[in-house]
Amino acid sequence: MAIASFMVPLGTPAPDFALPSADGRTVVALQDFSGASALLVVFLSNHCPYVRRIENGIGAATAEYAAGGLAAVGICSNDVANYPDDGVPHLREQAERAGFGFPYLIDGTQEVARAYKAACTPDFFLYDAGRRLAYRGEFDGARPRNDVPSDGATLRSALDHVLAGKPVPEPHAPSLGCGIKWKPGDEPG
Repeated sequence: MAIASFMVPLGTPAPDFALPSADGRTVVALQDFSGASALLVVFLSNHCPYVRRIENGIGAATAEYAAGGLAAVGICSNDVANYPDDGVPHLREQAERAGFGFPYLIDGTQEVARAYKAACTPDFFLYDAGRRLAYRGEFDGARPRNDVPSDGATLRSALDHVLAGKPVPEPHAPSLGCGIKWKPGDEPG
C-alpha cells in the first residue's frame, strides 16, 4: 500500500543530522552543506518500486542543479534486519546504478527520519539557503504502473523557484511511495 508524505509545514528548519555514508568512509552532517544555496534531503530505499521508478531521474536532476548551487543528500532509514535489500552493499549498487552523485547516508537509529517526519520512500524535503523548508512533495507524476516520464518536472520547478530566491507556489502534491520500514515497536506515534 502506498503512503503519502506528511507535508511538513513550510518554513520548518532543517533538523540536524550526522550520519555515516554508505561509502563507508565518511560521516556527513547538515553543517557540511552550509555554503549551498539550497539543500535537498531525500529519504530513499533500494527495494521500493516507487524509488526504483524515478531513481535515474533523481540522479540526473540533482547533478544538473548542483551547478546552480544545489546540494543533495539521500538517507535510508529502513530497518535492514527485515529489509536486507536496503543494506549498505545494495545502497552502494543503487547509487552506482542511478548515478547518485550525492552522499547516501544510513539512518540506522531511524532518529533522523522521525526528526524530518519522513513517511515514505521517496520523500523529498527542499530547503532554502537559510535551511527553511521551501518545498515538500513529489518528484514528478511517474509511478510504478504508469507511463508518465520520470523527468522530475515537479521538483525541477520547485528547484528553479528556490534557487531564484522565490517561494514555491502551492499547493504541493505529496510524494507517494513505500512507507518507511520502521523497526518493530519503533513506529512513530
